[in-house]
Amino acid sequence: MLLCMIMAVSAFPMTVNADMGPKASVRIQFEHMGDELCYGTLLSKEKSTGPASAWDGRTESAQKEYMDPGIWKIFVNYKDPDGYYFLQRSWKVSESKELAWTYYPPDDFKILLYYPETETFVSSGIYARYAFDTYYTVDMDGVDIGSVEYNDDLSTNERIEAYRSYNYRQEMLALGARIVLTILIEMLVALLFGFRQKKQLLILAVVNIITQIILNVLLNVINYNSGPLAFTFFYVLFELIVFALEAVLYCTILKRISEKKKEDAYYILYSFVANLISFGVGLFLAAKLPGMF
Repeated sequence: MLLCMIMAVSAFPMTVNADMGPKASVRIQFEHMGDELCYGTLLSKEKSTGPASAWDGRTESAQKEYMDPGIWKIFVNYKDPDGYYFLQRSWKVSESKELAWTYYPPDDFKILLYYPETETFVSSGIYARYAFDTYYTVDMDGVDIGSVEYNDDLSTNERIEAYRSYNYRQEMLALGARIVLTILIEMLVALLFGFRQKKQLLILAVVNIITQIILNVLLNVINYNSGPLAFTFFYVLFELIVFALEAVLYCTILKRISEKKKEDAYYILYSFVANLISFGVGLFLAAKLPGMF
């Protein structure tokens, strides 16, 4: 079964390079943001994260290619009262209403906005990544940009507040849909294998409900904390465990209550086929409908 799973995983195209694998991200959505030109960045508690780092004063370490040189200079000169660092990354957030740091974002950060037209900064308090893909939302309604004065220290007491906006409701709905779909697939396979007695179907349903709830809840937690690469690894590992566990239960309980008893190999084959099909469908949906996983 392991070989079949590896072949199934390899059937889905993947881009391979020296820095392979998904990376954590921090996304900040700005609601009710006006159309005034605005640049945003995340100030970091640490001096570097991945390739992004604070400027050390040397010409060769300046990373101006990521933004307008004038904006780079203004952010570099900003002095944060909490000692957080500008890592030479910024985005024009007034266009997309979003700041998306998708490659090695800082773990502890502050949101900093700069409005060139009024030469003002607006900053937030201290926030932290709470998931592999971290989402925050900032409501800009009521933030008076004109009231913030540009001073010699390039600092301001104006504060914006962010709140976590991870879509837990969508995750729960997706979790429920995956569990129901998997159980339906395995029950259909059971009918094809000739398991039609009420007791047989009841045993199969109970076993599948329990194993699929445990499996999918664990996978959800792993995906939330560690991302899709860990999700895929543990998906294969847990499916092997589920296959072995179900095979043992079917060879004992299911065989015992069956009117026409089969050899153990038959029940093992059913567990293998049912889990392999549900695994393949799961991988397909993960590739085509990532919102479901």
